Amino acid sequence: MSLLTVAIEAAHAAGKLQRENFGTELTVNEMLKHDIKLDLDVRCQDLITSILLKAFPDHCIKGEEGDSGNPDSDTQWIVDPIDGTVNYFYGIPHFCVSIAAKRGGEYIAGVIYDPMQDETWAVEQGGIPTLNGKPFRVSERKTLADAVVTVGFSKSREALEASFDRFKRISVEVRKTRMLGSAALALAYIACGRLDAYVEEQISEWDIAAGKMLLEAAGGSFSAQPSQTHEGKLFICATNGKVDLSKYL
Repeated sequence: MSLLTVAIEAAHAAGKLQRENFGTELTVNEMLKHDIKLDLDVRCQDLITSILLKAFPDHCIKGEEGDSGNPDSDTQWIVDPIDGTVNYFYGIPHFCVSIAAKRGGEYIAGVIYDPMQDETWAVEQGGIPTLNGKPFRVSERKTLADAVVTVGFSKSREALEASFDRFKRISVEVRKTRMLGSAALALAYIACGRLDAYVEEQISEWDIAAGKMLLEAAGGSFSAQPSQTHEGKLFICATNGKVDLSKYL
């Protein structure tokens, strides 16, 4: 069984669990100033882990809710069981499962699954990215005046202030801005042409691993560098490869 086939199975299983629990009373493990940790996050990652390790028992799982499997494996799975947990908790139906496989420092398979819209973005290394089995590409929009851009607002005061400043400068130049609450879906939306660019001040690899792979396979551009506002996080800029955000970075 291929890496991608198993990743899709795991993403769909976690998505089913999320649909079943959406809108119900949820167990909160931790309520943070700018974030929420749910017991369902842990349950979804445990479910994903069980499916991946059943198929590939020697692999390593690195997820938002902790690591498991063989830490010395040359194949790592980068997992965000619910990207958009705050949306989920507040009953906003915009969240997803993000799973990517990595080997030798390169992503080799990626899946993003939106369980509320039943949309599955998937790609293998060197392959054509698909949405529910149909190939897609980034948009052809070239100018900021035509672009729809999303700017992420991160979880520290310093990052928020930097994001607000960037948002003000970008918003007057583009057709529209959107703040959606899921990094993985933002990247998937750029990849399939719904959005044109995305900037985030501080973010983790599990938020963007599958989305990066999908976006680049679809003809887009993705850049990352160490965050200036949070050690260990990333500053990212993702575009359709045509619009230019360089002066806002």
